[in-house]
Amino acid sequence: MLYKVKAKINKLKMKEFYNVLTDGSIAALEPEGPEIVNAMQKAVKSEDDVLEWYEVCHCATPLEHERDTVYDKYLYDIEVTLVYEIKDDIKGQSFWDCLENWHFDDTYTF
Repeated sequence: MLYKVKAKINKLKMKEFYNVLTDGSIAALEPEGPEIVNAMQKAVKSEDDVLEWYEVCHCATPLEHERDTVYDKYLYDIEVTLVYEIKDDIKGQSFWDCLENWHFDDTYTF
């Protein structure tokens, strides 16, 4: 099933999130690891601390395993809505670009 996801960023954990997204740790998780990395590469920072993205999940409870293994460690207030198609309705800055450009020190605001 296809879901539109909206979540708030835990800014204190973004350095760790970036590290596990890029070091292969998350990609190695079976079966959803590659899908999580792909989703974060396509996620959009739509507001100051809000991410939005679309993701396919086949869990009985939407994103249950993804949340247990990854999302709940780095994101909060996660809203999941069943949709039937991906629309071009999420506007903002690429989350991946934000992570890549973030200096991960006290002088940069995410």
